Amino acid sequence: MAPVNIFKQGADEEKAETARMSSFVGAIAIGDLVKSTLGPKGMRLENVNILIANTAMDTDKIKIFGSRVRVDSTAKVAEIEMAEKEKMKEKVERILKHGINCFINRQLIYNYPEQLFAAAGVMAIEHADFAGVERLALVTGGEITSTFDHPELVKLGHCKLIEEVMIGEDTLIHFSGVAMGEACTIVLRGATQQILDEAERSLHDALCVLAQTVKETRTVYGGGCSEMLMAKAVTDLANRTPGKEAVAMESFAKALRMLPTIIADNAGYDSADLVAQLRAAHQENKSTFGLDMSQGTIGDMAQLGITESFQVKRQVLLSAAEAAEMILRVDNIIKAAPRKRVPDHHPC
Repeated sequence: MAPVNIFKQGADEEKAETARMSSFVGAIAIGDLVKSTLGPKGMRLENVNILIANTAMDTDKIKIFGSRVRVDSTAKVAEIEMAEKEKMKEKVERILKHGINCFINRQLIYNYPEQLFAAAGVMAIEHADFAGVERLALVTGGEITSTFDHPELVKLGHCKLIEEVMIGEDTLIHFSGVAMGEACTIVLRGATQQILDEAERSLHDALCVLAQTVKETRTVYGGGCSEMLMAKAVTDLANRTPGKEAVAMESFAKALRMLPTIIADNAGYDSADLVAQLRAAHQENKSTFGLDMSQGTIGDMAQLGITESFQVKRQVLLSAAEAAEMILRVDNIIKAAPRKRVPDHHPC
């Protein structure tokens, strides 16, 4: 499976905290406050060679902690700063020897190295979160690098286009034409946190079903077709079974028929009418018929191409049966005393 990540935009955004960046099926990199420079070219690059790194690029100024440095003149301070700049310049030159036109760093990039990258026409993106850097390296075919002494040993990432795009009010960095073409980004936007959470859960469930289908490629017809087939088989067996077991089997068949009922109710159609039609169709040996919610009728699932994962359907059936059996095994019932009614002295 391709790596997929979800960025929720609009609710509880932690802006001004960290730069978030990632890449996935298409692919797009999200950058809140991601700082980049392209010099005179603007925010667009084609046929990009990307060096993804996790290295310190913020040492062009004096940063000494827990130490004391004594100098006899300000010129000495300037010499120390110049030495730091020279070290940073050498590091930038080693990075440029990799033949790149885009440099993405996990850590900060200070102004001086940023100027050097801009002068060389290299896009510099700083402060990308670590998970985002790992995904970006995966989909672009590169590796995260910390040392730059041997360019021939470094594996660069590649993509066809990097550009700045706007989604709503947010400025994002879009990576397209990546090496792993099946990777993509999914951006969820919503008015409230509850809507975003529900959308994320639904999307997560869909991706889990997809993952299970890749592992187990067998499928069954959807739209309530498989449930009606199972209910018909259980009912036929119940009709041939003597004793109380037949009652339990009839109840199990009724429970199976509840799924197409729920599907019709959720779509806003008359579930009683549709389920009755579907049951009659299966009695006529139309074993591929299910609910067509686009038209609000029953239809042939084979022609419509509506299928579901066999593994997911099997697990749903087993889990529901186990849950029902567990409830039936409970031999104690806890009841709360009813609340005493208090006279209402303030009628409307």
